Amino acid sequence: MKETGGRVVEMDLQKNWLWGSFWKMPNRRFADGEVVMGRWPGSVLYYEVQVTGYNDVTHLYTVKYKDGTELELKESDIRSQSSFKHRKSQSSSSSPSRRSASRSRSRSPGRPAKGRRRSSSQSRERKDDKKKTIQESNLVLLKLNENNTRRYNGEPDSTERNDTSCKILEQKFKPDLEIERVLEKYSLHPRKEEKKKEEIYSEKKIFETVKTIEKPSPKTKELEFGGRIGTFTMIFFLPATVFYLLLMCKQDDPSLMNFPPPLPALESLWEARVFGVFLLWFFLQALFYLLPIGKVVEGLPLSNGRKLQYRINGFYAFVFTAAAIGALLYFQFELHYLYDHFMQFAVSAATFSMGLSIYLYVRSLKTPEEDLAPGGNSGYFVYDFFTGHELNPRIGSFDLKYFCELRPGLIGWVVINLAMLLAEMKIHNQSMPSLAMVLVNSFQLLYVVDALWNEEAILTTMDITHDGFGFMLAFGDLVWVPFVYSLQAFYLVSHPTAISWPAASAITILNCIGYYIFRSANSQKNKFRRNPADPKLAYLKYIPTATGKGLLVTGWWGFVRHPNYLGDIIMALAWSLPCGFNHILPYFYVIYFICLLIHREARDEHHCKKKYGLAWESCFAHLT
Repeated sequence: MKETGGRVVEMDLQKNWLWGSFWKMPNRRFADGEVVMGRWPGSVLYYEVQVTGYNDVTHLYTVKYKDGTELELKESDIRSQSSFKHRKSQSSSSSPSRRSASRSRSRSPGRPAKGRRRSSSQSRERKDDKKKTIQESNLVLLKLNENNTRRYNGEPDSTERNDTSCKILEQKFKPDLEIERVLEKYSLHPRKEEKKKEEIYSEKKIFETVKTIEKPSPKTKELEFGGRIGTFTMIFFLPATVFYLLLMCKQDDPSLMNFPPPLPALESLWEARVFGVFLLWFFLQALFYLLPIGKVVEGLPLSNGRKLQYRINGFYAFVFTAAAIGALLYFQFELHYLYDHFMQFAVSAATFSMGLSIYLYVRSLKTPEEDLAPGGNSGYFVYDFFTGHELNPRIGSFDLKYFCELRPGLIGWVVINLAMLLAEMKIHNQSMPSLAMVLVNSFQLLYVVDALWNEEAILTTMDITHDGFGFMLAFGDLVWVPFVYSLQAFYLVSHPTAISWPAASAITILNCIGYYIFRSANSQKNKFRRNPADPKLAYLKYIPTATGKGLLVTGWWGFVRHPNYLGDIIMALAWSLPCGFNHILPYFYVIYFICLLIHREARDEHHCKKKYGLAWESCFAHLT
């Protein structure tokens, strides 16, 4: 007995040792590659997933859903497929043996009829199908929410999957909804069908949610530019600023102390011929825009996932315009006519931009809500008129905002500079233009040619992707750009400035530095917006945000918050330096650009904190 007892004790010790070793070993239930059912975090729904890994430290399984999403789940959140199939088989219709037995039995009040038995089994199958459909609809809702978080300046959404899923749900819900309408019309609902009615109603509600999940926010809640009062003031302040600057440049002493300048007679500000020349210029550029030359590219996705197409032929339009101007000069057309009627051209452009703004607002009243601008749908007439109510107003394939952004105003800026150069030579009886005028024309010509050559990059800017087309952009493109940006050349005609060759060389080097920063920073930003996964951009680091996007923190964006603006300011300074230091008027563009940067800085800071959940110190923007 002792020996037997010793063996029993020995066997118990071995048992305990094996049991302890068993618990020390990692207990893994599911193997890599096994297809199981995983619970979606935060819900009670299970979806088919594939096990891709297991962490021995955290005891979490890495699983991959059918849509490509990878998550880590606890073992309690994972079940085998067989358990789901077993439950489904238990809830299915009666077995064949029961069916055959029911045929041989007589129908008694205590037993259900054959038709009722079948209807009950069919209702069970239908319930299973509905549960499956509800799971699919919830997965679609999760996918749509994921798309909403992915949407920032250029990352495409899986809209085709969403549209297909909506169609599938519509096809599945349609028969039940039709039955629902008929039963409600004729009041044929028995009491046992009340539960079914609630299920159909819940399914209908899910379907309506799927259909409306992509609707943009109906109203703009946060107003910029001082709200309604500020935008109303700017509608009058901006034209007054342009006219004031032009009047001051014509004075012998354009000092700010000489305010206000003498006002011209009202009848001298308008001439029908000048307005006709402006219209001819505008529609000539529209003709060049419609020419079937240049590549066609897609813009960034809109709020509904749709992408608009744009024809990139701005540089060709510039070449054709240069050829037309050369032909006019060859036939001895006096281009300094622009200088002689400069104020009248500014008034004509302002009048046309006001008429265009009114047309844009009136047509936007019939525009679908999904096509309205995110920042111009406040419900206030003055604010929406100023900022732009419609995001991408088009007449057929003719995109009005995209056309005005680069063509009439930007190319017109170069033509105005050339007219000022010829006017300087004529007024001062010079055989050659002054060195200061040559520098201003050359620097600004480079800027315009660069913008037209890199025309595709404008599709990622805030003007195209966010701002509506209203008075702000219409006046800015057609009046502010050509008549304010050419202020240095206009100033030099009446106030010639002599500069030395060493000074000219230093100014040229400064402009080249600014241009290099401006172009390299913009190229870096635009490539990252277009395709963050581009292998050529692998050296760039970024901060992940709450929306699933990334903000650059290396490259140029690791040195300064807005390197593209820094380059712009350096170039603007180089454009003004040839005018000397006698008056501050030629430096208006530099001052204006710094004020614009401060406004953008404040807007981007608020945008970062609200939308991306980042502290501004960490947000070295690719927002602008």
